[in-house]
This record gives sequence, structure tokens and C-alpha cells, in this order.
Amino acid sequence: MFIDKAEVIVTSPDRNFVTLKLTTDDGLSGLGDATLNGREMAVVAYLKDHIVPLLMRRDASCINDTWQFLYRSAYWRRGPVTMAAIAAVDMALWDIKAKAAGMPLYQLLGGASRKGLLAYGHASGKSIEELFDSVRAHQQQGYKAIRIQTGVPGLASIYGVASNKTGAGNQGKRYDYEPAQRGAYPAEEDWDTRAYLRHVPTVFEAVRNEFGPELVLLHDGHHRMTPIQAAQLGKSVEPYDLFWLEDCTPAENPEALRWVRRHTTTPLAIGEIFNSIWDYQTIISEQLIDYVRSAVTHTGGITHLKKILDYAAQYQIKSGMHGPTDISPVGMAAAMHLGLAIHNFGIQEYMAHGEKTNQVFEQSFRWEAGMLHPGEKPGLGVELNHDEAGKYPYEQAYLPYNRLADGTVHDW
Repeated sequence: MFIDKAEVIVTSPDRNFVTLKLTTDDGLSGLGDATLNGREMAVVAYLKDHIVPLLMRRDASCINDTWQFLYRSAYWRRGPVTMAAIAAVDMALWDIKAKAAGMPLYQLLGGASRKGLLAYGHASGKSIEELFDSVRAHQQQGYKAIRIQTGVPGLASIYGVASNKTGAGNQGKRYDYEPAQRGAYPAEEDWDTRAYLRHVPTVFEAVRNEFGPELVLLHDGHHRMTPIQAAQLGKSVEPYDLFWLEDCTPAENPEALRWVRRHTTTPLAIGEIFNSIWDYQTIISEQLIDYVRSAVTHTGGITHLKKILDYAAQYQIKSGMHGPTDISPVGMAAAMHLGLAIHNFGIQEYMAHGEKTNQVFEQSFRWEAGMLHPGEKPGLGVELNHDEAGKYPYEQAYLPYNRLADGTVHDW
């Protein structure tokens, strides 16, 4: 069973997606997600110019060998572009292998370890009233776990609040509840850490008073705090029993997380922008985090992320795989299969894709009582509708960036 054809498909139904489709000489095909939000075309070029020529006539069943070949033969290792491209190949080969076996992928990964995957959604609002409405809407959709993001008094537009409108005209409108905005230049947002630190604990107090102790609550700091500020936030929200505080400070420096750990018992989730096991080596071995936040799409695929999660399991650290709508339905399916199989699953981020996206990517997953299941269709359970994909050409889009009041560019 050899790789006979490779296609790189770029489509923009509700947002931009990059998909790799591999087809074998006996007609089996597999899909892989290579979407890198705001830098999609860099991965397209890497795949078309450097990866696809190496795949022709390779044995499609040799997944580990292909992974090591693509990683080591380039000499230049790691990084989001390289690892997203490798991830797409890896996912597509696992999809093919599971289809050849006639079973859903999670069965090849050892079978199900649970009935379904607890998932969390994204509630947000510029005001407490808007936030409460968003929480209630998510509860009506069945969510048992909800991320809480809120506007901050005095700031016009910040990360995580879906009702934000920045920029002018259509390019300023968020789509699919994602911050990436279509246009020729990134939108500018404002930031004030002290105002944020004062406001967030009052928000969680209000949410707990309104919705009670049983609702699972999460929050994303999105890399915007220094270590001591992150420690302050973690300590201030301890009374409200967060499932986790995500990306409280840029995690490239492990010493920063040592500092946060000394000052708070709020669980920490890190890794959304990590892409290899080496990024995690210190923070896992020193137990500086509680949840691994990487996406299958950005971390070398199923093969590599499973290694990270197996390593994390030795330290009772669980999964919390990245799953907003800039992960395509293919990448989400890969996360579901992996999450269903591993023992140390924690929670799965889940934002429902838009109607156009669901027409391009035909899916077999189930959503019931706050939990996801990838379904029983052989492979990943996702098929690409080429006719629908062709209706939506690529549109340039960028993530926003932050400036402080004095004009300094700040972590977004």
C-alpha cells in the first residue's frame, strides 16, 4: 500500500483551513489538518515544496518511519510550520491505516478508555449580563464545563470576548467566534494588566453566585502576565474552584512557572503554542503544570502528541487538547480519537464549527450531554467535500495584537 497521490487543499468556508489528502495505490485516502492560524500559506508552501515530493511511493503503513524521516531528514527541526506539516501527514496516514483495518482510529490506539470526552465551550461577554447570557446559552447546548472570558472596564476590545468588533467594515467582524480577522493587516487591541487583575476575580465571584458550585469553570490568561502577576491571579481565583488557569504567563521560561506554582494551588494548563515533547520536558518532569494544552494539528500529529501525553501520565498530568475553530474538523477528530483512547484524558476544548465548514468537512462525531465521541466510522470519521471546498478560496487573515496605553506592543 503506497502513497500514490498527495493534494494540499486550502479552503475558507467560515475561516481558512489547510488540509492534506493522501491517496494510496489501492484507492484508500486519508486527511490531515495543517492549519496554522494566520500563517496558513507558510505551511502550504512547506507541504507542496518540501514534503509532498518525499511522500510519493512511500509505504503508507510505515507511520513511525515516515514521521522520523520527515522530522530528522530536514535537519532544521521543530517549529510550528514544520510540525503542522508533519502532523498533517501523520493524521492522514493514521486515517488510511484505520480505514484499511475497517475500524475507527481509536480502536487502533488501544480502544476506548471512557464512554465520551468531557468538553468545554467558550462563554464571554463585554459585561456581566452578556456573560451570563452566554453561559446560559452554552448550558442549553449541553455544556457541563465552560470557559469564562470577559470584557474589562476601560478596555475597548480584548482577547476571548466573541462580541468584540475591531477594525472597520467586514474585516473587523469576528467569524466563527475566532479572533483571526480577514484583511491585509492585524487588528490592534488594547491591554491593561492591572485593570484585568482587579476585574477577573469579581467576575468569577459573580458567576459562582449565579450558577453555583457544580459548573466546571476555566479561564485563559493568554500569555499576558508576568510570573508574579500570574501568581497573583491564580491566588485571587482560588475561592472559585477553577478547573484550570490557562497560559497564565509565557511558558518558554520554565522558571516562570516555578514561581507561579509557589504561590497558588489553582491548576495550570500550558502548551497551546508548544509543538514538541522537548518544549514540555522540564515543565512535565518538575510537575509545573496540570494539563497539556497542545493540539494534534500543531504538535506533530497523533504519533508525537501521544508520546507527550504518555510522558505526562507518569506525573499524573492530563490532556486538555487545543480545540477552537482554527483546528479544522479533521484535527478535532484526531483529538477525539486520541482522547478517547489514552488513560490520562482531562478535558477537550470544543467550539462548534460554522455551517459552511460542516458542509466542506462531513463528520461522524457525536455531541451528547456535554461529551464528545468520534463515532464508529472507519478512520478519523471525516471526509472532504471537494465541490464545497472549492466554493471558498483562501482569504488573508491575521490574529490581532495588543498595545499598552503608552503604545508598547504587548503579548496578545
